[in-house]
Amino acid sequence: MEKAKKTLLCCAVLGALASAAHAQSSVTLYGILDEGVMYQSNIDGGKRVFMDSLSGINGSRLGLLGSEDLGGGLHAIFTLEWGVNLNNGSLGQGGTEFGRQAFVGLSSDRFGSLTLGRQYDMVYYFPEPLTAVGIGTVIFAHPGDLDNTADAVRVNNAVRYMSPSYDGFSFGGEYSVGGVAGNTTANSGYSLGAGYAKGPLKLDAAFEYFKNPTSATAGSGFFTDNANGSSQLAQSLNKGYASASAYQVAVLAASYAIGPVTLMTSTSNIQYANLGGALSGGTARFNNVDVEAQYTFHPFLIFSVGYDYLVGKGVKTKSGSTVGNQHYHQVAAMGDYLLSKRTDIYLVVGWQRASGSSSTGAPAVADFTNQGDSSNNHQFLVRAAFRHKF
Repeated sequence: MEKAKKTLLCCAVLGALASAAHAQSSVTLYGILDEGVMYQSNIDGGKRVFMDSLSGINGSRLGLLGSEDLGGGLHAIFTLEWGVNLNNGSLGQGGTEFGRQAFVGLSSDRFGSLTLGRQYDMVYYFPEPLTAVGIGTVIFAHPGDLDNTADAVRVNNAVRYMSPSYDGFSFGGEYSVGGVAGNTTANSGYSLGAGYAKGPLKLDAAFEYFKNPTSATAGSGFFTDNANGSSQLAQSLNKGYASASAYQVAVLAASYAIGPVTLMTSTSNIQYANLGGALSGGTARFNNVDVEAQYTFHPFLIFSVGYDYLVGKGVKTKSGSTVGNQHYHQVAAMGDYLLSKRTDIYLVVGWQRASGSSSTGAPAVADFTNQGDSSNNHQFLVRAAFRHKF
């Protein structure tokens, strides 16, 4: 009888511990549905009106976020997140099943986090929120998203470390394993980032470098990160630089809040190095600068405006001609009305004008991020949308 009591007591204790451990673990289902009607001028020789759920303030998505308390301030964490095209139910990010994020790792309250999988780069975690796209849609994004501040590219096979905040200062680093047999550096790359936030001031910076960024294997390489192998070098602005054996970008950004007004600015330098073919090992360089202002007119009504200028430095061909000497001016404005904490409606209007010659040597045309080349050197893009978070 005494033995039976002890057995029952042990079972009760183990059951209580199991319940406690279960209580310290959590899995959260979350999502954002951002659907809009868009108008685009000067595309394929005409105008276009279409539905879109991937190019709004937030691309539509579903995700699972998990955390298990391991004790001593240590947690096991994971995120699985996929993009959703609401118009036909297909996956975003070129059909990649968990195209937005898919990683697992450890997080420490004292020492930061270490995660492995498909992840965002340091541009996303540091300067991006202070750039133009941080307050708007792709209509605010830098032309062609050459510096990846609009998340056109995620990083596969990545090992990422993020520090905790030290009196407003934080930093992080990420390395992507190339996975090419016999060449440990091909298709590999890294990014570094740091930020400082104190009161109304925020400062952020990031640097990224990738070797052999365009891969013939779908789902590998930097520009060809999606399951369908589509390349981010798809528009005339940069498609002529697909032969680059190295890509790098440096981004600096800052913001300052003055009452209901937040002022923001960023600058970035983008390079496609050691170009092949007719470009004879040359390097294509771009410099981008933007300025924005966001005004919280009312807790439920926000206005944003922005201006962006992109200049591409020309590259000499074997024949002595120059390609890629291009200039872009872009302005955008947005009004966002919050119906509740989770639901809002917004309207965005943008205009862009290009000049010079594109990367292909043809006259430069307007190129809002991921929306296709304009049929001439200027374009209007309008989006009226509804967004719900859960």
